Amino acid sequence: MGDLKGKVVAITGAASGIGLACATECLAAGARVALVDRDAAALNKVCDDLGQGAYPIVTDLLKPESVAQMLPQILDAAGRLDVFHANAGAYVGGDVLEADPDQWDLVLNLNINAAFRSIHAVLPHFAAQKAGDVVLTSSIAGIVPVVWEPIYTASKHAVQAFTHTVRRQMSKHGVRVGAILPGPVVTALLDDWPKAKMEQALAEGSLMQPKEVADCVVFMLTRPSNVTIRDLVLLPNAVDL
Repeated sequence: MGDLKGKVVAITGAASGIGLACATECLAAGARVALVDRDAAALNKVCDDLGQGAYPIVTDLLKPESVAQMLPQILDAAGRLDVFHANAGAYVGGDVLEADPDQWDLVLNLNINAAFRSIHAVLPHFAAQKAGDVVLTSSIAGIVPVVWEPIYTASKHAVQAFTHTVRRQMSKHGVRVGAILPGPVVTALLDDWPKAKMEQALAEGSLMQPKEVADCVVFMLTRPSNVTIRDLVLLPNAVDL
């Protein structure tokens, strides 16, 4: 695997879960990392733990005025930006008849609107420098409809459509765009899984750890510049999809 020496990587939702694991692995690969999250206390703690080369960028992705200040903060802290990983997201599953549409709104706004807006905020910068990588955290649910999670599945289908169209628009500017599509990962997003479902998944080995996703993200980012990994799907062996 190559390295990321000299590059600056920004990751949203970076105070925990997949985002934090990606920040850790990018630092290990030689990058400096701007960790973007709305939780200032958690963000400052993880940046202190990660040490030199980790920059806290407090941003509320659900507030357009906050997103507008994200790139200036990154450039002020790190001096440049080479990679933007739109990772922040929310999860909801369950029976549609028992669902709360207000919770749907939060998931859809964060997984779709906020993700797309945050990417739009950095694309002019990448186009101007004629180089850059955009990675979106999608999901296997983006290509395989998951009966248990209709709203989450719908949001990730939207992420896939955005990834594929923006990739084709931005290629002429030297910007690569791709998605990482993991199966179930042990993160806080699965907190609303029924206890029995979680226990069964852990016993069967059908859940992955965030580091396993992060390793694949670093792999995507360290491919030769003439190669784009459009979609990288990774699943636990026990998941039959």
